[in-house]
Amino acid sequence: MPKPPFLLTTAQMRRLSPHFPLSRGIPRVDDRRVLSGIIYVIRHGLQWRDAPAADDRCHASEGASHRPQPAQKGAFPRCIGRTKGGLNSKLHAVCDGQGRPVVLLLTEGQASDHRGAALMLPRLPPAKELIADRGYDSARFRAERAARGIAACIPSTRSRKQPIPHDAALYRQRHRIENMFGRLKDWRRIAMRCDRCAHTFLAAITLAATVTFWLNQ
Repeated sequence: MPKPPFLLTTAQMRRLSPHFPLSRGIPRVDDRRVLSGIIYVIRHGLQWRDAPAADDRCHASEGASHRPQPAQKGAFPRCIGRTKGGLNSKLHAVCDGQGRPVVLLLTEGQASDHRGAALMLPRLPPAKELIADRGYDSARFRAERAARGIAACIPSTRSRKQPIPHDAALYRQRHRIENMFGRLKDWRRIAMRCDRCAHTFLAAITLAATVTFWLNQ
């Protein structure tokens, strides 16, 4: 019998296992097999019923993408809002100097960068500098960031009467977070927003970020 196609190594499972929920009296299934299957589905954009069997080495057919629909009364929140491009969500993120995500936040698509910044600010890790695009140029965000001892590298908005200088050479490093978003979109179930509920979608994003950027560190 062929070896089951686990995607996670024993060493990777040792790093992940401290974060697993505790058993509540019900016998646990094979954590390695289940988590590997979840990763496989998210990575390849499959429907859950198309996940391969443990001994099946063939690729299953890919599930069709779908546009998220407005949440029905009593359903879980979906963080979906109406924008010029239609109904969608917005992922706000902060990454470290190596381009690894350290804060992830999901909001409705019409949410402004200012709102995202206000929600993420309390969760920012200690840092000397913060690089952000001009969408984050607000007096409140600059003041709150300065109060935490974090220098800003943010271009001024075109509407600001007196532009605030920024380090143009340092600002070029902002490509790291754009690269981070690009790598997350390589996970097809994330790029297609197959999960309607916000908590499920954000969980998929978090797992993809963990595997892509942190698991092998």
